[in-house]
Amino acid sequence: MPLSPAVSMLSRRQLLKVASALGLSTAALGLRPAWANPVGLGRGHPQGVEQGPEISLAIRRETRTIAGKTGRPITLNGTSPGPLIRLREGQEAVLRVTNLLEEQTSAHWHGFLLPPEMDGVPGVSFAGIAPGETFTARFPVSQNGTYWYHSHSGLQEQLGHAGPIIIDAAEPEPFVYDREHVLLLTDWTFEDPKDVFRHLKVSEGYYNRQERTIADFFADVAKNGVADTLAQRSMWAQMRMSSRDLADVTGTTYIFLMNGHAPQDNWTALFKPGEKIRLRVINGSAMSYFDVRIPGLTMTVVAADGQPVQPVPVDEFRIAVAETYDVLVEPEADRAYTLFAESMDRSGYARGTLAPRLGMAAPIPPRRSIPDRGMEAMSAHGSMDHSDVQDRDHAAMPGTDHAGTPGTDHSAMQGMDHSAMQGMDHAAMQGMAFPGDKNPAPASRSRGLLPAGTAQPGSHYDQPGIGIDPAARRVLVYRDLKAYAPWPDRRPPGRELELQLTGNMKRYMWSFDGMKFSEVNGPIHFEHGERLRLIFTNTTMMEHPIHLHGMWMELENGAGELIPRKHTLNIKPGERVSALVSADAPGLWAFHCHLLYHMDAGMFRVVRVA
Repeated sequence: MPLSPAVSMLSRRQLLKVASALGLSTAALGLRPAWANPVGLGRGHPQGVEQGPEISLAIRRETRTIAGKTGRPITLNGTSPGPLIRLREGQEAVLRVTNLLEEQTSAHWHGFLLPPEMDGVPGVSFAGIAPGETFTARFPVSQNGTYWYHSHSGLQEQLGHAGPIIIDAAEPEPFVYDREHVLLLTDWTFEDPKDVFRHLKVSEGYYNRQERTIADFFADVAKNGVADTLAQRSMWAQMRMSSRDLADVTGTTYIFLMNGHAPQDNWTALFKPGEKIRLRVINGSAMSYFDVRIPGLTMTVVAADGQPVQPVPVDEFRIAVAETYDVLVEPEADRAYTLFAESMDRSGYARGTLAPRLGMAAPIPPRRSIPDRGMEAMSAHGSMDHSDVQDRDHAAMPGTDHAGTPGTDHSAMQGMDHSAMQGMDHAAMQGMAFPGDKNPAPASRSRGLLPAGTAQPGSHYDQPGIGIDPAARRVLVYRDLKAYAPWPDRRPPGRELELQLTGNMKRYMWSFDGMKFSEVNGPIHFEHGERLRLIFTNTTMMEHPIHLHGMWMELENGAGELIPRKHTLNIKPGERVSALVSADAPGLWAFHCHLLYHMDAGMFRVVRVA
């Protein structure tokens, strides 16, 4: 969308005046953020990084070169992705965000514990930032670790409205290192994100160019026999789906970026042989999962979603959208190493280099074959029959696309006629069976709870996910994650709340419990101060990264009192995942799938803590 004349006609001198008024340095007006430049870092960062506690961000739409082509990303202080924000635990952060777009915008501080009105989700506890306005987020910083920020308005996140955040710890961390680098992974398309969404609504397989071939058929016959191969092909045909429907948006339109750089740019992070390097890896993409490895180096995972975990040495880890992982590496040799982040569907990759000198490069590892969905995806799809909503495409109805519409009041859901749903408690869902639900379960109960920290039956915490062979290399799985120390709230849960992750891929509708956000009748209720268990059952054939704002989710992965805290939980097809929550944050909070187009298509709810 072109900028208004008042904005687009700013001269360089005027822009520098605006920058000065906002407290920005001229270095912040460069092509890419300083933290993404190919330079080595010690314990600090080069100039241009926004250091707290008081920080100003100016949001614009500007012309930039991406992968050798001209694009129009959203920039923050002149860069896309935005500058690294560096805060310190114990400070009061003051973040001033000025909107120089011609549409509403916002800034969500992902994974932060803060007052709800500072969380940055339009229509929940915050009105959004109108064009020309400045919003000041002010809150105490009560945590440390690796986080990120992004827009929660429309599809702006897909346009580059994102950046990393580091919160330095007030006390020594349980590990040491000599140098650090941020690796922010994103996906960029030169298409208008609204066109991408429209293509998915018309045909959910629009970007899938990796369908099975005749050669694949004969390979399957050789491996599984004619009868089994024909049976599986028949089942997929009956569902009118593809076993290679792994990602809704793929390398057909996406360029996968590392710190804003395309693979051919060879973005380089410097080191000295023998140093211990901390890599802060953030998946800030709109829709893409990545499998991250550094051939020739072991990575030791020391933090997940900003929280310290007991060290786990691995050769590879999968990072879902919105997750963060901190890893330590110790390159001894005077040579280059490839930082390789391959998309889960194998349609492309982001790539950088870890090297002792600029200009060095290492080989790209052999690309892996395209994986196929198996029986777990079929069974997940078969557990929900959405034929009753096949013809109810509410996405185009005025006032119903609340997840991404600027200014929409998510809590009130104005414009919706809920008269047919009066009296229905969608937070508890007690005794309700949704159409096609073969296995309804009461959402809230106070007896017969599993002991806190126990893994739920149906969880796949020991499986890395589709397309990764654990026999080929050491791969991180959720079962490996153990908190560095027990969390303070040791109470058992008083009740359980079960949510089904549902969808209709043919019509590209995504929802909780079979209902899009535009169809629900009010928020999910958490009682202030309660300890509860959230249970997620994924009835779809897609992965979903579920994000709860304002509170931690403690993943019940079988680690007992050392279960890890996360702000985003990846839930695989057919999987049942549970987490404990201490409802200690009064107010209204967003709760959604972090796949941008899934959220915008309806997989979004509001939680009220009161």
